[in-house]
Amino acid sequence: MDALTFVLKELRLGLTPEKAASLARYAAMIRAERERSSLVSRRSMETIERRHFAESLALLRALEERDLLLSPALDVGSGAGLPGLPIKIARPDLRLTLLESNEKKASFMERVIAELSLDGASVLSARAEEAGRLPEHRAAYALVLARAVAPLRVLAELALPFLAEGGVLAAPKGSAAPREVREAQAALEELGGAVEETVRLTTPSQERALTLLIVRKTGETPERYPRRPGIPRKRPL
Repeated sequence: MDALTFVLKELRLGLTPEKAASLARYAAMIRAERERSSLVSRRSMETIERRHFAESLALLRALEERDLLLSPALDVGSGAGLPGLPIKIARPDLRLTLLESNEKKASFMERVIAELSLDGASVLSARAEEAGRLPEHRAAYALVLARAVAPLRVLAELALPFLAEGGVLAAPKGSAAPREVREAQAALEELGGAVEETVRLTTPSQERALTLLIVRKTGETPERYPRRPGIPRKRPL
């Protein structure tokens, strides 16, 4: 059994053969791109499928169990399209924007969307600090996904401006999750958010313990946020 088939079997997401084939095609496109560029790290495709695809689809399952797979959704710092594209392939009705500042990675995601005919998916090539100030994107999303982007106190400034009040930021985190939550309290209060739930994210590979942080947008983000590109990381709230 190949790694992707193993992941899909273990997660029991009820995917049709067509959706499973699209996920396999996406994995093949990552494999081909990996040979030409630094799109993804030089680890084996089995590791990519067992870890990155598994974590993306485990996130999907956790959101669905809580009725939090909401549209429209934004994937911040999507890179090669993780976690957004596996979730979109599995749930085609989700309206999804993939935000990525690296033009090569953004171009790759556009090719995946075209190749797999993913209607309702689009790519925005921009910095989060800049996109979060655009009227068409500010407070425009019900769900923001963010995997391996930044510590929560930084991520909150990058992500919360995109959320409408009542919306949700879903951020898988590693073992530092409890510390990140403690350190982010002041930032969340300033930006109009609060940690609503922490969830153990179970993946088939179990390579590392993951905690899903669910942050609710509880109020309006002040207009001065996000600050200029680079400042949230240099001077976290």
